[in-house]
Amino acid sequence: MSLLDILRKRKKADKKPLAPKPVEKKTEEKKEAPAAVKIEPQKMKKKTPGMAFGVLRHPHITEKATFLGQTGRYVFKIRDRANKNEVRKTIEDMYGVDVAAVKVINVPAKKRRRGRKIGWIGSYKKAIVEVKKGQKIDILPR
Repeated sequence: MSLLDILRKRKKADKKPLAPKPVEKKTEEKKEAPAAVKIEPQKMKKKTPGMAFGVLRHPHITEKATFLGQTGRYVFKIRDRANKNEVRKTIEDMYGVDVAAVKVINVPAKKRRRGRKIGWIGSYKKAIVEVKKGQKIDILPR
């Protein structure tokens, strides 16, 4: 035991506490932040396209939707909690058209089979948006 104590004392003696390094003071240039602009919710009338993420999912491209597009009606998949007014405002802001009417449809989930396996196709909500005559929306397929 005494041998271990001697070795421990030597290790402690070898380790001397290091002197703290002097801290150099750096002079940093203070950058002035631009004046913050306060936007009140009451004054915000138009939504930005970034806010459309909460309403629109993507255009719904099908055979029927392309025929409706020729008559000035466009089909979009929308979020489950979106309503007609939100869809109207979002389409007007994103595409710069005047919306005449919006119809919303809830498409229920459907059961599908593959042999003995049974699965489900999920439900979704879609909106048929009618724009005023003479206006068009250019929709590219996904």
